[in-house]
Amino acid sequence: MPLKALALNATLKSSGTKDASSTDRMIGLIDKAMSAYGVETEVLRLADFNVKPGVTSDEGAGDDWPGIRAKVLSADILLMATPIWLGQPSSVCKRALERMDAFLEETDDQGRMVSYGKVAAVAVVGNEDGAHHVSAELYQALNDVGFTIPASAVAYWVGEAMGSTNFVDLDKVPKVVTKAVDMLARNTVHLAGLLKAKQYPGEGS
Repeated sequence: MPLKALALNATLKSSGTKDASSTDRMIGLIDKAMSAYGVETEVLRLADFNVKPGVTSDEGAGDDWPGIRAKVLSADILLMATPIWLGQPSSVCKRALERMDAFLEETDDQGRMVSYGKVAAVAVVGNEDGAHHVSAELYQALNDVGFTIPASAVAYWVGEAMGSTNFVDLDKVPKVVTKAVDMLARNTVHLAGLLKAKQYPGEGS
């Protein structure tokens, strides 16, 4: 059975806006690289949904998170993709991570979080320095809530400081970016396959 990936696009732009999303372009590169390994990727743009603030899996009427959560847990790979704003992951990215805090208490009878055996990778785009800082924040948060992070599981691009060129505006993707994308895809798919075949041991194993 092929591996499934879910990409959460944490751009602040909803799908109805006219401006193209640099984050979406990066996701497209990773999707193409992982498809070479037979991975099927679904992309959700978080700004299109009403993800309520909170740290539970369901914050009541009108909350779209339960449906997104179900897709996160049915996928083998989670790609968190965010732009850099004020040197940080986007606000919608942080909100999704906050909602996954509920995984800490959602365990099976062997103490394993519902996210155990899922692999996560990170994509970052921006116009200022901060890609390493943002990926470090996401790595820690995703690992805290039970995801496994492969080696070299981040692909990023940052433009010139004080510049106005976005990733989506580039005529050609730099070779260093495509190399990072290929490595992310190769390592993430490999690890996801291993964990799908053999889950982590539980308490008392």
